[in-house]
Amino acid sequence: MNEHIFIGVAWPYANGPLHLGHIAGAYLPADIFARYHRLKGNKVLMVSGSDQHGAPITIRAERESTTPQEVVAKYHQQFIDCWNKLGISFDLFTTTGTANHAQVTHSIFLNLLNKGYIYKDRMLQAYCPKCQRFLPDRYLEGTCPNCGFARARGDECDECGKPLNSGELGDLRCHICATPPRFESSEHLFLRLSSFQDQLTGWIKGQTGWRHHVVSTTWKFLDEGLKDRAITRDLDWGVIVPQPGFERKRIYVWFEAVIGYLSASKEWARLQGDDNAWQDFWQGDAKSFYFIGKDNIFFHTLVWPAMLMGCGGLNLPYDVPANEFLTIEGKKLSTSRNWAIWLPDYLERYKPDPLRYALAANMPESGDSDFSWHEFLRRNNNELVATYGNLAHRVLTFAYRNFNGAVPAPGELDERSQRLIHGAEVALDSVDGLLYHCEFKEAIRQAMSLAQEANRYLDEQAPWKTIKTNRQTSAKSVYTVLSVLAALKTILYPFLPFSSEGLHSFLGFDGTVKEGGWKIQSLPPGQVLRQPEPLFVKLDEDIVAKESSRLDSVKGNQKIES
Repeated sequence: MNEHIFIGVAWPYANGPLHLGHIAGAYLPADIFARYHRLKGNKVLMVSGSDQHGAPITIRAERESTTPQEVVAKYHQQFIDCWNKLGISFDLFTTTGTANHAQVTHSIFLNLLNKGYIYKDRMLQAYCPKCQRFLPDRYLEGTCPNCGFARARGDECDECGKPLNSGELGDLRCHICATPPRFESSEHLFLRLSSFQDQLTGWIKGQTGWRHHVVSTTWKFLDEGLKDRAITRDLDWGVIVPQPGFERKRIYVWFEAVIGYLSASKEWARLQGDDNAWQDFWQGDAKSFYFIGKDNIFFHTLVWPAMLMGCGGLNLPYDVPANEFLTIEGKKLSTSRNWAIWLPDYLERYKPDPLRYALAANMPESGDSDFSWHEFLRRNNNELVATYGNLAHRVLTFAYRNFNGAVPAPGELDERSQRLIHGAEVALDSVDGLLYHCEFKEAIRQAMSLAQEANRYLDEQAPWKTIKTNRQTSAKSVYTVLSVLAALKTILYPFLPFSSEGLHSFLGFDGTVKEGGWKIQSLPPGQVLRQPEPLFVKLDEDIVAKESSRLDSVKGNQKIES
């Protein structure tokens, strides 16, 4: 029976280009998972969008003397272009600026308000006497009381990930002008998060299949005791507050951004011509997965579940497979310090599948991982080109030239050939289980292990030699390897969709890999092959020096607040 799989992916701030940390952290694993489930025949809804109400957007707009909407429009379109080029297959990638999102946000807000989970109170809010305005938390920085990091933000420390209130920071100052703020009393609305402490504790106890660092991070916050959080701010940019007396305030971005998962689902349903289609993914037996970076765990395992509990009638997260961080050349990725590899720059110069492969093979699932241009080159040249690509190209080319451009009839397969084909079936089943449980790194390792074994078999059989003495023996080994390739183009499709579609076509199949489903498609003798081309391109070793020199270059020297 087909499952309904909802996939919510972190909403990027539309204030600057995407970088590899974003891709490794959330977008690539989500896409691998979505493609896998679509192959399985499951119903998938994968949504996200540009977060256009965060303070980083207004900060950027002020620095560039433009409007927040102009900043959002520019980067939202750039995001969509990048998704298309990299093959990130959203069912809908929208923005938090739609009328639909505001309406759904208001609906959730009023539901929680009417049930007593939102209340009015006063709080001290930072006011900059030089800028002459109240400062959102992202406009503040200071020393983290937890780890001592000197540039912690007013809402969270980038170094240790601890959620903060601005008043907790030492040496507090305005992020724009560095002036120490004064605190003035302001009335706001608060989410009664503390009232969900026991309910969330019981729920988290039942999440035995979650990643260790996700569970441990969540327990850390629960053990400290959940505190109520303000959900409004003195701003003029964002979703309006549907309450009298709050006309000059806006709903705080952390509250409305997570609602985007639901609002995007409802927008998608409307676009399908069925306003109720979203319910299949939010109620009943549907499973919801949230792909985020580890700095967002608190909001997805505690805050969003509390809001869902408060509203009632909507599924809680089934899994939150948050990834840890990606470092670049051994150093912590930092957009504000200009140490990042921008995705648009990469896509200008290289194909998408090599990046997808390099990031998947070293995905930060259980600990931080590092991206280096030297390792990228090695994985491309030694693994994609020399192992998988070479296997495909040499056997397809040989078959095309020596067997009239068609799959040869193998005759009776010997034990060695049968064992390899059985190994492909085992790999399909094993990768199936790994992908189902979001173990992407091990899944791609096992897939490449099958390619390595097929290479060893091909070298042993040497059909280019046996064709001179025993054509049937040559046909047997060629057919066997072609059958393994028929398995690999499916197994690797979630990771390498572009090259998998190419291999699918070279093998003589019509349609798409997705249409073939999660199985090894039968390769009938006589099936006409298509003229093969290399799946991957070998890269020159000098790209390591060239790309390393681009890091922290003038082109990347745009400070992006994240």
